[in-house]
Amino acid sequence: MVEVLERSRRALATRRLVKLTYRSQETILGWLMASPFIVGFLIFTAGPMLASLALAGMEWDLMSPPEWVGWANVKKMLFEDPLFVHSLRVTVIYAATAIPLQLFFGICLAMLLNTKIRGLAFFRTNYYLPAILSGVSVALLWRWIFQPDFGLLNMVLSSIGVQGPNWLMDRKWVLPSFVLMGLWGVGGGMVIYLAGLQGIPTDLYEAAEIDGANRWHRVRHVTLPMLSPVIFFQLIMGIIGAMQIFTSGYILTQGGPANASLFYMLYLYRQAFQYFHMGYASALAWVLFLCILFLTLMVFRTASSWVYYEAETRR
Repeated sequence: MVEVLERSRRALATRRLVKLTYRSQETILGWLMASPFIVGFLIFTAGPMLASLALAGMEWDLMSPPEWVGWANVKKMLFEDPLFVHSLRVTVIYAATAIPLQLFFGICLAMLLNTKIRGLAFFRTNYYLPAILSGVSVALLWRWIFQPDFGLLNMVLSSIGVQGPNWLMDRKWVLPSFVLMGLWGVGGGMVIYLAGLQGIPTDLYEAAEIDGANRWHRVRHVTLPMLSPVIFFQLIMGIIGAMQIFTSGYILTQGGPANASLFYMLYLYRQAFQYFHMGYASALAWVLFLCILFLTLMVFRTASSWVYYEAETRR
């Protein structure tokens, strides 16, 4: 009897050891599969972020050794550098204007292209094409469109008797020009909205129609609530992208005229790679990071009041 019990204990211990060995092998294999991303993240993302955090408290011009200055860079931003507040204000004004318009036109365009019309694939492809073009080529294209004398936009306006403004060289029109240019790439978000629209059950529309809901009621009470998770995602991505606008401002205006289009990232670039104030530029980068984090958290905080998740209502 004792021998039987001893054998069963040994067999159970062997089984546990085999299971532990299998789990260990799976764990090791999992870490090995994830190691390229982990190594890349540590070297190219986490490492530079920690280095910039250290540089934010230093003064460094790339030539001489870094010198610790503590909170001097923050003090300079808040009390000595008017362009810091100005560039942040310009960026916020652009983001507050461009993001709602991109959301609105993206949803409208997706709803139009969600209908059964002839040449639907052609229209979807053409509206999406601007989203895959590089930022530099798009900026050069719009530089020609915004030309005051022979630009395409002013030519169209003159054909209907309207004198077009000097878009990129007028302080009043330079930010609307960038907003208009951003709307040209709304097709990228259209694809995501289109996927969300096609995931809405058709029986919801049928039930609303039976209850007497017209087209606007169906959009308001069915389409938008069911599409709210997609709108939430696009809003977050829009905030992150708009607060980091750089390429178009660098190519088209270099921050002009009279710093009217001096976006925050463009000002950060000036401090880092024109004036070689690497410590101050690192402090600017962390302020931008905190601003984007604050705005993102605010959107997440309000999401429970307007974002509808069907899976949560079923619980």
